[in-house]
Amino acid sequence: MKSLTRLPLLLLAFCTGSCGTQAQLVTPVRSPEVAETDPAPVPLPPGQSGPTRDLLASLHGKRFQLTARRSDLKGDHGQRLWLLELHQGSKILARWPAVSGTPSSQGLDRRWSPGNGAPLPAGEYNLAPPEPWGQDIWVNLTPRFDTSRSGLGIHHCNPGSGCLCLPNRASLLALTAWMQQVDLQQLSVLN
Repeated sequence: MKSLTRLPLLLLAFCTGSCGTQAQLVTPVRSPEVAETDPAPVPLPPGQSGPTRDLLASLHGKRFQLTARRSDLKGDHGQRLWLLELHQGSKILARWPAVSGTPSSQGLDRRWSPGNGAPLPAGEYNLAPPEPWGQDIWVNLTPRFDTSRSGLGIHHCNPGSGCLCLPNRASLLALTAWMQQVDLQQLSVLN
C-alpha cells in the first residue's frame, strides 16, 4: 500500500461572491525517509556444524550437557518446535531445531500413553551411542524415570513422532559428531 504522504493533494478553495472556484496543487511537507533495514542476523553457535579441532581444544576437560525444550514457535507442518541445545556451562555450543509429537498429539499424556505419538515427557534420559538405522542414524533414549513409554530416540524425520526428531539431517550428523568426540551420556528434557 502506498503512503498517502507522498501523493500531492488537490486543495479546492471555495469562496463566496464572484471569485468562483480555484484549484491549487499543494505538495505536503515530506518527512525524511526512514530506511528499512533487516535486523542483524544472529550468529550461529560455534559448534553448530559439529566439533572442530580448535573448539575441542578450547573445551578440553570441560563438562557438556545436552538439553531439549519446547518453544512457542510452530514449524512448517504445524508442529510445535523444540530446541535441542548442547551446552558447556552457560555457553551454548550448538542449537538445533527439532520436533516431538505429531501436531494432533501435542496435548496428550506424554508420560503414560505409549503409541499415541505424544511429545517426549520432561525428565532425564540416558543416551546410547549413535547407531545405523536403515539409511539413517538412531540415538536410543532410555528414560531415567517411571514411564510406560518405550522405543524413544533421536533421529531424522519430519513431521515428527513421539521421538525427538531433527528435520535437518545435517543437524543429526553434527549431534552425532559431538557425541563421538565428547562424553555425552544424558539428555535433559526441560519442559
